[in-house]
Amino acid sequence: MRAFPRVLFDEAHSESWTIRRDTAETMNPGHPDDNSYARAAELLRRLGHTVEAHTEGPVTPAVLAAADAFVIAHPSAGRWERTTGLGSPVFSAGELDAIEDYVADGGGLVVLAEYEQDKYGNNLAELLARFGVGVEHVTVQDPRSAHNGVPSWVLGVAGEGGEEDLLAGARRACFYRTGVLTAPEGADVLFSTSPTADPAGRPLAVAVRHGAGRVVALADSDLFGDDSIADYDHAALWGNLITWVSRIPAKTAPAVSERAGAPDEARLAFGRLKDAVERLKPLQAKDGSIEGDRDEAVALISEIVGHVTALAPRFPHDAAYLAAVVADFRKWVEQGLGVPDFLDSLDAFHPDTQRVDGLEHLVVFPMYTQNGTTSRHVEAVWIRTVWPEWLAELERTRYDNPMFVPIAFEDFTSGYDTNSAVLFPETVAVRQTPARFTWGGIFCDREAARFRKVSRAAAETLKLALPPDAARLLQSQELAQDTFVLWDLVHDRTHSHGDLPFDPFMIKQRMPYWLYSLEELRCDLTAFGEAVKLEAEGVPHARYVQYAILFDRLFRFPITGDRVRNYDGLGGQLLFAYLHRNDVVRWTDNRLSVDWSRLAGCVADLRGEVEKLYRDGIDRSKLAHWLAAHELVATYVEPHPASVWARGVDALPVEGFPKAVVDAVLPDEFPLSMFYEALRRKLGEVVDSTKGIRA
Repeated sequence: MRAFPRVLFDEAHSESWTIRRDTAETMNPGHPDDNSYARAAELLRRLGHTVEAHTEGPVTPAVLAAADAFVIAHPSAGRWERTTGLGSPVFSAGELDAIEDYVADGGGLVVLAEYEQDKYGNNLAELLARFGVGVEHVTVQDPRSAHNGVPSWVLGVAGEGGEEDLLAGARRACFYRTGVLTAPEGADVLFSTSPTADPAGRPLAVAVRHGAGRVVALADSDLFGDDSIADYDHAALWGNLITWVSRIPAKTAPAVSERAGAPDEARLAFGRLKDAVERLKPLQAKDGSIEGDRDEAVALISEIVGHVTALAPRFPHDAAYLAAVVADFRKWVEQGLGVPDFLDSLDAFHPDTQRVDGLEHLVVFPMYTQNGTTSRHVEAVWIRTVWPEWLAELERTRYDNPMFVPIAFEDFTSGYDTNSAVLFPETVAVRQTPARFTWGGIFCDREAARFRKVSRAAAETLKLALPPDAARLLQSQELAQDTFVLWDLVHDRTHSHGDLPFDPFMIKQRMPYWLYSLEELRCDLTAFGEAVKLEAEGVPHARYVQYAILFDRLFRFPITGDRVRNYDGLGGQLLFAYLHRNDVVRWTDNRLSVDWSRLAGCVADLRGEVEKLYRDGIDRSKLAHWLAAHELVATYVEPHPASVWARGVDALPVEGFPKAVVDAVLPDEFPLSMFYEALRRKLGEVVDSTKGIRA
């Protein structure tokens, strides 16, 4: 899996825990659960993490360099615990230095100590002291706040969770025979002993930032063992802690100029192609025909053809298409440079039959770009297919969508220096509409980049404490890109599945814009629900899809673009209003909070309301369906006070259906709430800055 943490579990210092179940069975044949972290390791693997054990030799910088997180789980002398029996429980001075340097340089460290810490013969206290954390030689007793009435099975008192919410979905934990910690200034105390405990109010788990890295220390190691990780919220806590400490590489993907298989000469040739295209555009009318100097246009088209021909060997899989492009350019000149017709080359281009991860295409067409330019000018774009095997498997077995082609930019002309994030065949200038379109490209890198930028700014502005995995999504471009391809796959497919009272692809038909709002939202709510299922099945990107849908819908969509029939914006307004009405999203003290434990259920409830509208709409007249859809939206999003539609059917014009009733729709039928008006003022410049954004 790309962009997920690599976790290294130390087993070379006589640890009491192992991630290898067979080793645990050897260590403790009677009760291997008491020495096994195999379930903890498997949980991380289901989250997408790579988990391995370090079983021999010292901990060196080279060993640590391959890991994003390093876990040390209760080393012990053999007289006190059953252990791996590998090495000494004492880390050498060189090892301590290597670990400290590793953390300072951005690595993550998790240390699991124990009750009566001093007796085990390890030097974890010395290691933790380098990060300002202390471990005391005590055994906590708490008869009043205990699991199963056992005083030493202490129920922790949850803290705030930190600047990032390390306790999202994980506010209940039991510490089985635990000591206590001392926390340095600025540390986040995640759990403490209760006021009735002895000692009272002392840290049990702390999170510390050190240099560029992070450290988590716990005063008990049993809570993540095989026989305890299913208790309380231990599994969620374990996932949060490992995700939070894990290093995110500064650069998760090579820059375009550094990517293998991208010869310098090809880049230079594409630059020359771009230059010729940009010089041709001022000579073109809106429909693509030449209205400027025709001799200059002919010379530039000849230059474009020469550059395409020179680049063609770089794309042998597109030989037929690029030959057709050259022929279409020459035919355009021969026919007098009127409205261009590139139907033949469009028919020859089939990226849908070449969905290979990393495969690149050179695309040259006269076309407009959605959310970009409405002129059918010549554009050139160098694209790369994003088709990881895990996604290909899901498409083959579960979400069949043969037209879906996720792509990323390598380079592009000015038509894509816009908000456009799609490459669609219907935008190309042709003499007649093809009998059918067979592909549609979506730029997951641009979607991911603008999502990350706006969502980070929104979280900061709204003081939203993000769960560690959500924070990681906003930090990692590669993770966000892969997340978007899964979201787009399911969303795109949903347009043609389910109860459909109207053709969702007929977006130009005369219809009130909130119908398009509900259709786009329906597809996103479906993708969210499918992601919940996939997460339960162990598909690691599925959790991130839920965050992406939530944040993009809530933060970016409502404040992007103008307010004239902004159907994507209205879908986000509806989602926010529904979640707020049901107390899943709260805006209190100028701080946004989310009840993560109730989020999926509430989204499912809204999906149910939308799907019922669709199902019932099949038996309604068109106008009745439109009115019912308006009523559903208006239940949660306040209509404009001057709305004719809000006054009901009696207020609508009787004659001239459908034009008259559609014309009665206000340009901003559902204005922004005061919350969104304030958010738009604060984030408007951030949204505007994502125009033409590159990963």
